Amino acid sequence: MCDMLDEGGKESLVVAVCREASDKSPRAFWAFRRLGYLQVRQNKWSEAVQSLQHAIRGYPNCADLWEALGLAYQRLGMFTAAIKSYGRAIELEDSRVFALVESGNILLMLGSFRKGVEQFRLALDISPQSVSAHYGLASGLLGLSKECINLGAFRWGASLLEEASKLAKGSTCLAGNLSCIWKLHGDIQLTYAKCFPWMEEGQSLEIDEEAFKTSILSWKRTCCLAAISASRSYQRALHLAPCQANIYTDIAITSDLICTLKESYERDLNAWQLPEKMSLGGLLLEGDNSEFWVALGCLSGHNALKQHAFIRGLQLDVSLAVAWAYLGKLYRKEGEKQLARQAFDCSRSIDPSLALPWAGMSADTHAREPTQDEPFESCLRAVQILPLAEFQIGLAKLSMLSGHLSSSQVFGAIQQAVQRAPYYPESHNLNGLVCEARFDYGSAAAAYRLARCAISTLAGTVPKSCFRDISINLARSLSRAGNALDAVQECEDLEKEGLLDVEGLQIYAISLWQLGKNKLALSVARNLVIAVSTEERTSGAGAITFFCRLLYYISGQESAITNILKMPKELFQSSKVSFIVSAIHALDRSDQLESVVSSSRQFLASYEDITGMHLLIALTKLIKHGSGQCLNFQSGVDHLRKALHMYPNSNLLRNLLGYLLLSCKEWEDTHIATRCCIIDPSDCSSEEGLKLSCEILAAGAVACYATDNGNQKFSFPTCRDQCLNGPMAIPQLQKWLLREPWNHNARYLLILNFLQKAREERFPRHLCIVLERLLRVALSNQFYSKKDMSYQYQKFQLLLCASEISLQSGDTISSINYAKDASVLLLPNGYLFFAHLLLCRAYAVEHNFVNLQEEYLSCLELKTDYHIGWICLKLMESQYKLETESNILKLSSEEYLKEIRSSRNMWMAVFDLVQGLISLWNRNFLHAEESLAQACSLVGAESCLFLCHGAICMELARQQCSSQFLSLAIKSLTKVQETSLFPLPVVSALLAQAEGSLGFKAKWERNLRLEWFSWPPEMRPAELFFQMHLLARQSKVGSDSSSSSRVESWQSRQRWVLRAIHLNPSCLRYWNVLQKLMD
Repeated sequence: MCDMLDEGGKESLVVAVCREASDKSPRAFWAFRRLGYLQVRQNKWSEAVQSLQHAIRGYPNCADLWEALGLAYQRLGMFTAAIKSYGRAIELEDSRVFALVESGNILLMLGSFRKGVEQFRLALDISPQSVSAHYGLASGLLGLSKECINLGAFRWGASLLEEASKLAKGSTCLAGNLSCIWKLHGDIQLTYAKCFPWMEEGQSLEIDEEAFKTSILSWKRTCCLAAISASRSYQRALHLAPCQANIYTDIAITSDLICTLKESYERDLNAWQLPEKMSLGGLLLEGDNSEFWVALGCLSGHNALKQHAFIRGLQLDVSLAVAWAYLGKLYRKEGEKQLARQAFDCSRSIDPSLALPWAGMSADTHAREPTQDEPFESCLRAVQILPLAEFQIGLAKLSMLSGHLSSSQVFGAIQQAVQRAPYYPESHNLNGLVCEARFDYGSAAAAYRLARCAISTLAGTVPKSCFRDISINLARSLSRAGNALDAVQECEDLEKEGLLDVEGLQIYAISLWQLGKNKLALSVARNLVIAVSTEERTSGAGAITFFCRLLYYISGQESAITNILKMPKELFQSSKVSFIVSAIHALDRSDQLESVVSSSRQFLASYEDITGMHLLIALTKLIKHGSGQCLNFQSGVDHLRKALHMYPNSNLLRNLLGYLLLSCKEWEDTHIATRCCIIDPSDCSSEEGLKLSCEILAAGAVACYATDNGNQKFSFPTCRDQCLNGPMAIPQLQKWLLREPWNHNARYLLILNFLQKAREERFPRHLCIVLERLLRVALSNQFYSKKDMSYQYQKFQLLLCASEISLQSGDTISSINYAKDASVLLLPNGYLFFAHLLLCRAYAVEHNFVNLQEEYLSCLELKTDYHIGWICLKLMESQYKLETESNILKLSSEEYLKEIRSSRNMWMAVFDLVQGLISLWNRNFLHAEESLAQACSLVGAESCLFLCHGAICMELARQQCSSQFLSLAIKSLTKVQETSLFPLPVVSALLAQAEGSLGFKAKWERNLRLEWFSWPPEMRPAELFFQMHLLARQSKVGSDSSSSSRVESWQSRQRWVLRAIHLNPSCLRYWNVLQKLMD
């Protein structure tokens, strides 16, 4: 009947019938379905949702119902529900073009361009002639490209726009009379013209100026053609829809871009320009559109018209942030800084996500000389919001003043600025400075050459000072890169043109010295000193210090001292000269400059100069109080400790003190070194001193001999001198590496700290995986291919770490390969010893005793100055019964012990401990007791030694039934209780057993109670609960008024035994006692 009524065009009757049927029966799904379709046709979206939801219960697999429900949700603004409904329709019938297109449109509306593009591609696969799918896919690619552009991925964004342009152009063939398609094509072409990057074609452009100029012209031509194509598309769209006011503005923007890209363009201020005319055309149609007034202000070349347009836009909409921003830019250009600041503040308060106010604020705060980081942070915010080349160049300039030139943010920004503004010499010059700050001198030199090429394309418009600065930068980078010959040539060219200044002369002299032309280098340096007039000698102290340093390197110490003594005394009033004189004095054993140094230090006034001089004095004492090739670390440490009492907040002194304490290699100095450092959580790279504070903290955490793990299931602390800041090292290093992912020192120290953590936790699998990944990245770095000793040592440590992790993971083949790679590096024998020691361990795991014996002999042949190496080798010898022709291992270890000074007793005690452990393995308890007693006599405060001695004495007392050994055990275990930093488990139990064996009942009870509290609650063993049962039985026999407060009275004897059985059900003794208690 409904079909008949529908065919007759009686839609209202159909609705009435369906409503009546649905009201009478909730299971009339056919009625709900037809009613839902009719309500969708009538745009009754809310009612349609209810009807379609009821209908879907009866027809859950009907794709039409899900599609109609999605449309209803979409019209109601319920986009998430609409996407789900469209998705269900597509699942049921994958050829639903409408559902794919509409879900794609919703995703584009929500900003999910990538997912929207996927939907439109599926729609096009089904229906290649669908105009909606073509239009949607082109729009999605445009949105996705803008995301890429905002992230700085210009090349990727341009490739997406190329595809989008082809799609939009194809759509015009399908429906060429739709203005929206032509406008979309214009938007794509305009965005392409604005984002298309200039790409260097290898390094050939760095020298060939003609090729550079050709590449710039080609890039401009590409951008100009895209802008012209955009203008034509906008004109076609305007022809189809002449009342669309926004198209006039689009044409105006495109025309302005074309004029900018054309080199022959000259603006006539007395005539209306095309961009201005087109903007006025849009205003004629919509005069109350505030955004059109802002566009007119941006495109106009007349400041008065600009101001009028911005103010008119604000009259129409006072909360228009972009109008305030451009008005502030205009006021700043005209010198009205107060008005500019107010306008920028208004814009930023209205819309903090706008880039221009932040950039304007950075320029304003820089002019007012605030803190150095404030303008940099403001400009960085602007760059992060909008990666505009002008903002990025400004960020690089500000980073030079704030010390952030080597940061990853500045590096990324200036790289993008080069791609978008290659014709600016400044962008290439700043790129070179950033590369130079990151020690990439080859790339810096290439950038400076490109900067000079850019100057040649702007002939007559760039001052000579700019060319001079870039050429000096180029010479400096070439000299630092080791290309002294080219650096000399650059300096000579500048000298011919009369542009060689003080800095250029310094670079010239250094480059000549690098080439071995010492006489000529000194001549240039003397000319540099002469170039500084008498009135400027105080300000030219840098030239004097440079001459002294160069003279020291070329002619030696005596010649430098002789020249310094001839200098006028007023020169020594400069802090720079004072520092260089003090440095030379530090190396002079005869103290010829003592009077000069003492008088020059009186003129130091600033905090930085005074603390820096204290650092130099400490280094002087380090050298002068040393003997032979050994430095006197203690004298330097003593001076720094005194200086820190006067300047406790000096990171410079703190870092040097920590570094010296680590270099001392003394037993108790490691934990003090880490306490010296003040960690700056914001930026490790801002730390001062020879080493960064996070480096000292990380090195101290690795060098600490006492494991300081917060989880007691791995260890119990016994050492008083612990690296308490050790757990902070890994998080600090991770933050450092996150800020500077190129920093090999950060990655190297992070690997070592993770290895220490893995060793403490018995090499869990997750830490091994982390270490494997870090090591893979570190060892693939070409940085370690350098032959320098420090680089080879780091590579050696990384290979040993990789070998250790492979060994702990069961991969002995990889472990052996890594250790062999480490053993062939060009390092001293004392280091290579440990590679062969690791090979010994790997061959032992494989039961390859032939190779084990060979590597053992290699270790004896190489020898080492590190005590831990001999200890490990001694343990290997004992465990695997390794033999040599002579007792060379014992002699070598004893010889090394004689060389140890302040920590000699400690290391002798450790060797005695090892001898005791070996005797214990061999079941020779008497010899083990003698060795451990000797160790305890050498070090009186090491609880672990006394614990081992007490345990051995207890075993001897059991074997020989001797009260003498019980007395020795009691003495040692009591010493453990007195010296332990924290109560150690097992100690009180052993002591209770010894005291009880001698009949001291009260001491037996007291020590058992102490044992209970020395264990963490979750780690208490079964035997401890059983001992509480014995203590409860004894307390019951001699009960008194205070017994109820003791630990054994907390539970019944039967309950104590049950707890012990629960923890160790396999112990028959517990079951027997429980049976007696039950009986």
